[in-house]
Amino acid sequence: MTDAAHKQAPSGFRFKLNDGNLERLISIASPLMLLLAWEIAARVGWIDVRFFPAPSRIFETLIKLVESGALWRHLSASMQRLFWGFLFGGIPALLLGIVMGLNKTFRAIFDPIVSATYPIPKSAILPLILLIFGLGEASKIVMVAVGIFYPIIINTVAGVREINKIYFDVSRNFGARGWQVFRTVAFPGALPLIMTGIKLGVGMGLILISLAEMVGAKSGLGYMMWNAWEILSVETMYVGLLVIAALGVLFTIILNEVERIIVPWKTVR
Repeated sequence: MTDAAHKQAPSGFRFKLNDGNLERLISIASPLMLLLAWEIAARVGWIDVRFFPAPSRIFETLIKLVESGALWRHLSASMQRLFWGFLFGGIPALLLGIVMGLNKTFRAIFDPIVSATYPIPKSAILPLILLIFGLGEASKIVMVAVGIFYPIIINTVAGVREINKIYFDVSRNFGARGWQVFRTVAFPGALPLIMTGIKLGVGMGLILISLAEMVGAKSGLGYMMWNAWEILSVETMYVGLLVIAALGVLFTIILNEVERIIVPWKTVR
């Protein structure tokens, strides 16, 4: 091998690492290393396995719940509630957010209400929601809808207001009015921040659906974890946490791909 070949080999290797491979490797290796350290600590007795069972035992419980169909039943119930909560909370937030961003009067009316109610802990209003909507499905869906509503409306208003005024002026000069302005300027211009709000909203929805299912539910991941606490099945509790964490990662990946397709002009850093 020539001296030139020796000099070129490291350069090619660095190019591959800089092409995102190193970042992907670290992203995969870091949770695996954490699980390995957890497994070792549990086996040698460094941690109390009554509260922190070894990952191998948690995965054994996961497989049993999958084979019995219990995990699929609870997962399906939670995903249905999350879906309907997203529709009933996300769509009104999107529409109202765009109207508030475009219209000063609507913004003056609704902005103080949003600002006043947003800081209220959503868990604190769960008893009120249960009182109004009962212990059935409606209360769980409303709980998710409330949590999803705020991140989407706040980010949508901010997205519309950040659009340069010249784009609205140009659209009006070409005769655009009402729905045309919404469709051609306001919605596309606010889309990057709308996607940010959706990502935050889905995460909040996962948190709140788990909380709502712990009270007055007989299915769902939250109920599964609460029931596991009552019978001291710690491994099942960790399975619920693991599934919710996996859902969070999955939704983030999906939404990032959707964002890459529908907002191609957004700079990726």
